[in-house]
Amino acid sequence: MFYGIKRFADDEAGATAIEYALIAGIVSIAIVASLTGVKTELSTTFNKVGSELKSNASN
Repeated sequence: MFYGIKRFADDEAGATAIEYALIAGIVSIAIVASLTGVKTELSTTFNKVGSELKSNASN
């Protein structure tokens, strides 16, 4: 009975999976944070292009 508990305590495969999950979480947070800034710039650019197209289409 104690052999199973010792084997479970010595097993580091779970720790590796948790480390990978933490790294993936941190990377995804960084991606979302950077895309938030890009979103504002893209919105401004598309609005400018849309305004230019409207003004040129009416001429």
